[in-house]
Amino acid sequence: MLQIAFETYGRSCGTLLTTRLRVVAQLSLVSIEQQTYDEYINQVDNPTFMSVVSVDPLPGSMLLELPLPAVMASIDHMLGGPGGAQPSRNLTDVEMPLLKDLLKRMLAELRYSFESLVEIHPKVTTIEYNPQFLRTMSPGDAVVVAAFEMKVGETEAVATICLPFTTILPVLQADSERVELTDAERQSRELARRNLAAGLAAAPIDVAVRFTPITMRTKEIIELRPGDVITFNHPASVPLSVTVNDTTFAYAVPGNQGARLACLVVPPPKESLT
Repeated sequence: MLQIAFETYGRSCGTLLTTRLRVVAQLSLVSIEQQTYDEYINQVDNPTFMSVVSVDPLPGSMLLELPLPAVMASIDHMLGGPGGAQPSRNLTDVEMPLLKDLLKRMLAELRYSFESLVEIHPKVTTIEYNPQFLRTMSPGDAVVVAAFEMKVGETEAVATICLPFTTILPVLQADSERVELTDAERQSRELARRNLAAGLAAAPIDVAVRFTPITMRTKEIIELRPGDVITFNHPASVPLSVTVNDTTFAYAVPGNQGARLACLVVPPPKESLT
């Protein structure tokens, strides 16, 4: 679904650039990948022309990155120049309005391309030349990165669009629920679900058997010495908690099996049932 949307955007945006710049221009989809935000930022050229774009009514912001050589060549063509090699620098006060107008039209094409998925209203909120200064997401956040081969006359570069995974996933899930699957597709999806369930069932996890935790002051912890006794607020008649990732899923009493420590799973205490 994303591939169809981005391919449509590439075709319509290429036509727009050709018309506006009066030179042969193309925007062709190269790839769509899932990465972390940190991986994406580290692979982007520095300096570059990066726009932070709101995509109301969806949450979060999209990043539209255009390499400076393509940006400067586009501006040169808009001003009647021949394009070709251009200096790598920040845009001047005269050049910025020209590019903002072009960006506005490019985002209008993006809105059209995504109409089949969701109605969005993209709008530029911030422009930055150093991608390391942008912190619109956490480094470990998952993102979807679409890469485009951008040609403006004789200038070739790779432009990218970065979407937060949490922003686009609900849209894709909602759209996939409306798609009618064939029998073969349903069987393939069911097989994938069973394989995933089997893999999860065999995955090892850490299990802990715990007393009720207590709170101690830092001074008390530092002054602990061998032989000191720590009193737990855990009644002797109450079983211990069996937990995974701090989530209690069973109760047990301590014991041993041969030479090994063990615990016996028991019914939950009455207090936990209320």
